Amino acid sequence: MDKKKPKKVFVQGAIPPEKIANSVANHQSKTNIGAHSIFLGQIRADEVDGKTVAAIDYTAYEEMAEKVFHEIREAAFAKFDITCAHIYHSLGKVNVGELCLFVFTSSAHRKIAIDATNFFVEEIKAKVPVFGKEIFEDETHQWKVNK
Repeated sequence: MDKKKPKKVFVQGAIPPEKIANSVANHQSKTNIGAHSIFLGQIRADEVDGKTVAAIDYTAYEEMAEKVFHEIREAAFAKFDITCAHIYHSLGKVNVGELCLFVFTSSAHRKIAIDATNFFVEEIKAKVPVFGKEIFEDETHQWKVNK
C-alpha cells in the first residue's frame, strides 16, 4: 500500500454541517464503498461547580498534532480494510451545540467502517495534543479534561 500523504485536519472554528453533507456527496462516485461511518463531536452545555459551559476554545501544537493525526491515520489503514478516512478538528472557539470533531470512514462493509471510526475517535482522544479551554457563561474558564 502506498504511504498516504499527511492531510490537513484543523479547521478554524466550528465544523459546518454542510462539510459533512459535502463529504458524503463526494463519495457517491466511489462504487466500491458499501458503508460509511461518521462520528460527530458536539460541544455540550456541561455544568461544572454550578456554572454552565458556553463554548470551548481549542488550541494545539499544530505541527505536532498534525503528525499524530497522520500516525493514527496510517495505523488505521494498516489495521482496517477502509477505502477512505477523513478527520477534521476545530481550533479556536466553538459554541455549545456546534461541531468540533468530524471523523468519516468508508469501507466495503459496515462493521469495518464502524470499527475504524471508533478506533480513530479513541486514538484521537488519547494521543493528540489538542487542548480545550471550557468557557463558562460568566466568561470564567477552566481547562477541559478528557474522560
